[in-house]
Amino acid sequence: MDPATAPIPVPPRLRERLTVPVLAFGGILMAVMQTVVVPLLPDLPRLTGASPAAVSWMVTATLLAGAVLTPVLGRAGDMYGKRRVLLIALALMTGGSVLCALTSDIRILIAARALQGAAAAVVPLSISILRDELPPHRTGSAVALMSSTVGIGAALGLPLAALIVQYANWHVMFWATSALGALGLALAWWAVRESPVRSPGRFDAVGTLGLAAGLISLLLGVSQGGQWGWGSARVVALFAGAVAVLALWAWHQLRTARPLVDLRLAVGRRVGLPHVAALFTGFAFYANSLVTAQLVQAPVATGYGLGLSIVATGLCMLPSGVIMLLFSPVSARVSAARGPRVTLAIGGVVLALGYAVRIADSTDLWVILVGAAVVSTGTTLAYSALPTLILRAVPAAATASANGVNVLMRTIGQAVSSAAVAAVLVHHTTRVGGAEVPALSGYRLAFAMAGTVALVATAVALAVPSDRARDGAAAGAPVQVATAKGA
Repeated sequence: MDPATAPIPVPPRLRERLTVPVLAFGGILMAVMQTVVVPLLPDLPRLTGASPAAVSWMVTATLLAGAVLTPVLGRAGDMYGKRRVLLIALALMTGGSVLCALTSDIRILIAARALQGAAAAVVPLSISILRDELPPHRTGSAVALMSSTVGIGAALGLPLAALIVQYANWHVMFWATSALGALGLALAWWAVRESPVRSPGRFDAVGTLGLAAGLISLLLGVSQGGQWGWGSARVVALFAGAVAVLALWAWHQLRTARPLVDLRLAVGRRVGLPHVAALFTGFAFYANSLVTAQLVQAPVATGYGLGLSIVATGLCMLPSGVIMLLFSPVSARVSAARGPRVTLAIGGVVLALGYAVRIADSTDLWVILVGAAVVSTGTTLAYSALPTLILRAVPAAATASANGVNVLMRTIGQAVSSAAVAAVLVHHTTRVGGAEVPALSGYRLAFAMAGTVALVATAVALAVPSDRARDGAAAGAPVQVATAKGA
């Protein structure tokens, strides 16, 4: 092992106790970094002297970089060491935050936010480390917690950012996230042990470039379609280019000996269907976050809006984060008793029920909070089950790359959800005080759309082949774990 990347010695029992909280902290930081910029978006054109279109790239750049780097860094982790690549991802995330704190130049800010996109690989890398390092009876609950950190961090990041932005200079927010990132990096360096499980071979550079080109074309078209026009030449060209490039990429992956993504494994029912379920679950989950924030901030004059401040809106998201933290061990127990495919199906049904509550009443704050809480419960069950399904279906040496693809599918689902919700709200408006604002019917249609997609995710989950020999065992306890660890 390279001495420069070797962890500081930690007593084995202490390391085992610290591995899960340290990795979970990294996952929370990743979600916080993605959401802290949201309260700033309305003021950034004034603060940076840039156009609103340019400012929107602070979100788009992170999305695109995360989508590309998640499967790439996952594969690199399987080949060169998961701890090593995890530290690189955390360092890029922290460096991006420092750059944001040092500048007001929109070009540098966009580049820095792209660096922070590397943090999207933290969760799949951490899940793979947990599989390799923890004893089988602890893996299920740890993986469930790791999956839930996405929602926990998002719920914490919004009110944290809103409070700092309201009472301090906006650069202070990025200095705060830089300090948190440095702490997370130091803790991971100190406590996380390098996994001995590796997948040797030559890195697929051609596959990486092809995947990057295809995903950027696809997600750029999805994220900018509403602004540029879905029938515009730019958007049509992006989608056509994405189809062509990804088709060539798939052909290359099937012909190369050491592909970036093992498509033969990925299209099998045991792996492919969880990837499809991740796409639909990501769509259903993200609609709740998007719509809730807009709805509670809408003017009271609309007849449904509550006119809440950004800080109050952020606080409304906190219960969802707490619920995801509390329900992650419940998800692990359900998966241990009934199997992760059942947990995933239950999660989809609960998601749909949450949106049914939102459709029934979206004018009273307590009902909004209850509906959002139910959606968060369903999200926790589904997100916690997805990596467990992947862990049970792939070899130990491919867990980081396989989970990276699963997270990528969730990211694509979220991007499509953002575009679909925006399209629905734009086409269902009402005039209030001389301005066009989304109508309540538009919000309800967005809820109905997300609930329907959640039920589709349920159907996909039930189609995943059942492995009865493992469904009765502890979640995430495949034979390869014990073999790799020599247990």
